[in-house]
Amino acid sequence: MKPIWIVDDDQSIRFVLEKALAREELPVRSFSNPRDVLAALDEEGVAPQVLVSDVRMPGGSGLDLLAKVKERLPGLPVIVMTAYSDLDSAVSAFQGGAFEYLPKPFDLTKAVELIRRALDESLREDVLDERLAQMPEMLGQAPAMQDVFRAIGRLSQSHVTVLITGESGSGKELVARALHKHSPRGSGPFVAINTAAIPKDLLESELFGHERGAFTGAQTTRRGRFEQADGGTLFLDEIGDMPFDLQTRLLRVLSDGQFYRVGGHNPLKSNVRVIAATHQNLEERVKLGAFREDLFHRLNVIRLRLPALRERREDVPALARFFLQKSGRELGVEAKRLSDAALARLTAFDYPGNVRQLENICHWLTVMAPAQTVEVNDLPPELNESIPAPPRAVAAGEADTLPSPLQASTSAAVPQMAGAAPATGRWLDDLEREARSLLEAGVPEVWEALTRKFEARLIHTALDITRGRRIEAAHKLGIGRNTITRKIQELGLDD
Repeated sequence: MKPIWIVDDDQSIRFVLEKALAREELPVRSFSNPRDVLAALDEEGVAPQVLVSDVRMPGGSGLDLLAKVKERLPGLPVIVMTAYSDLDSAVSAFQGGAFEYLPKPFDLTKAVELIRRALDESLREDVLDERLAQMPEMLGQAPAMQDVFRAIGRLSQSHVTVLITGESGSGKELVARALHKHSPRGSGPFVAINTAAIPKDLLESELFGHERGAFTGAQTTRRGRFEQADGGTLFLDEIGDMPFDLQTRLLRVLSDGQFYRVGGHNPLKSNVRVIAATHQNLEERVKLGAFREDLFHRLNVIRLRLPALRERREDVPALARFFLQKSGRELGVEAKRLSDAALARLTAFDYPGNVRQLENICHWLTVMAPAQTVEVNDLPPELNESIPAPPRAVAAGEADTLPSPLQASTSAAVPQMAGAAPATGRWLDDLEREARSLLEAGVPEVWEALTRKFEARLIHTALDITRGRRIEAAHKLGIGRNTITRKIQELGLDD
């Protein structure tokens, strides 16, 4: 791990932070002015894991240093120290991309905690940057997505027709592109058409082309998508919405590879692999007489079901960070970061619009979130509408007769994760009784004792659910990988 750099002209501030971080066994390097920091970056070719800088120093401003460092190291977390009254500096720090600001005089414990948080974020971003450097066309650690990846691998040398099913926004076209890319036709064209987005009277021409004079406005001969995809792959999205008479023509092409342009008399052939996709239940459409059964069986040679995002919540953190990085690059700004609480809220959301909705949310956050680190209150309204109202005060003896506010509002306001037991609030009553007993008995350090018990039980449960996989447990809890590792060591859970 790279050292934490501290920049302050006040020797006592540097000394206090150095000692505190040394007790945490964290490497530290100190500077008395911004010039030395920039020289170290330029001449030594080194970089910190986290930078902690004062604002007003002889020989340069901490805000100017922030701007210059961010030009060179856009992902570096920078904590700016500033006086209570220096509100302009605080605002400027956030506008310049600071991770957080630390008001002086500061509480040393809180300062170390903030640096720890920035450190966790930095290490997490380092891992993410390595992954993004060789980012695949699709992301997913969830078992359901791994099944999709395995299917793509098995089909990599095949020309067989594939039917992809899944809700709107779940990424069906990405799967189709991956199937094409990793097939023997990968060097050929990939042509996509959404059959639901084109009017019925134009769709036939789009698919098969038309001859000059075939209809009013057809002033030239036009090649259709089947001709354009010759030697490659044709992706027919939302095939369930295709008009019934066009289904007949499509079946004929799939059967013998031959078709006619609209207004044409000469048969044409095209060597095309067809991949179709739909969000509809085609078996039900067949029963209703809205979809040809013979076409269904022709398309349904191999079926891939793409899971909805709510079925693969463990993939939300990686997808969110990827989309924030992508939006930042597209808009020419530094990528926003998600606080643990904001990430937990994103992960718990049901996403009726699936991955496409998550991408749109990340783009919205890149534009609208006021600070570099996104907090829960910065999330768009649809994610915060389901927050239950804070509980009212309950008189003594009333707790056992009234349902908890969370229990009363969960079914109406907060989507339940599959298989999750409804919250009862009883554990809060048990916690209150335990705390009262310890406090009345005069037991020392009650806060520390109960906090350790709570954290240990929470982490133990997460590790049990993930079968000991720490990174997955950290994602589920909404904390960083380094945080869970440190907590496991502190709480003796390795024993």
